[in-house]
Amino acid sequence: MARICIPFALFPLALCVAAPVGAQTTAPLVTGDAVAPAPAVDEIATGLDRALRMTVPVLINGQGPFQFVVDTGADRTVISEELARKLDLPKTGTATLHAMGGVADVNLVRINTVQVSTNIAKKIRAAALPKRNIGADGLLGIDSLKGQRIVMDFQTNTMRIEPASEPEEVLPADADVIVVTARTRLGQLVMVDADANGQKIWVVVDTGAQNSIANSKLRALLVKRVPDTEIKPINMVDVLGRNTPAEYTVVTKLRIGGVSMGNAAIAFADAHPFKLFGLTRKPSMLLGVESLRSFRRVSVDFATRKVKFLLPEEG
Repeated sequence: MARICIPFALFPLALCVAAPVGAQTTAPLVTGDAVAPAPAVDEIATGLDRALRMTVPVLINGQGPFQFVVDTGADRTVISEELARKLDLPKTGTATLHAMGGVADVNLVRINTVQVSTNIAKKIRAAALPKRNIGADGLLGIDSLKGQRIVMDFQTNTMRIEPASEPEEVLPADADVIVVTARTRLGQLVMVDADANGQKIWVVVDTGAQNSIANSKLRALLVKRVPDTEIKPINMVDVLGRNTPAEYTVVTKLRIGGVSMGNAAIAFADAHPFKLFGLTRKPSMLLGVESLRSFRRVSVDFATRKVKFLLPEEG
């Protein structure tokens, strides 16, 4: 039984069930068994699903494109059951899936090739889940991104997925770039040079989560430091369709490396991933897309364990 760590969408299910907004794609539309040569492009135009997560066009066994969420919080790629049936993907056993609300056994299917722009991952065993729960045609997990560098540009709504061995883009000398070296836990990049309202925290970059999620250990410390913190009840839904109650607040100051963000929205819940990563006793959070959008660009390099933040232009 393989371990699968799957992230989740925040807020009511209605925000997560619809098909993602179509994005202009740089990948060719391919049918049948023939695969057209992939164009030599660096940037991929991104779309948004209804949870406001970035989606990219993906070819599955040379067919598509289909819209997948690039998910740094999932160690295995996920495909919708509907798309797996449409492509007649063979089943290849089951695995234990770790989601926000706990664990469950799920079916796996075999994918020969997963292609994003010119990047091709082979022999992927993907979890097949209902599209209404994952909110897209699939989630592109770390197994499809090994040795890669992901560059998300929130200003131009583009993304690059490139080999980590390739030289990085040279930015202007006056560009405000913060580089944070992360640790690895179960394939995830965990940053430890961070704090919220002055409290040191552990941070996992999770592009598959709409908002940032923190554990109760961090909640207790933040409320202790700021007793008049306003907290509202909300509901979170994971990829298994399970509901988890949570509490939602705004942290006045969140710092990661040399980056400070004001008024960061965070939901508090003792979600299963914190237990999976061994972070239940440490004040920790999963940094979602809404927080990442505070920057012009975010680069995640799985090979070197570097996370780079390009700050917004002033004025």
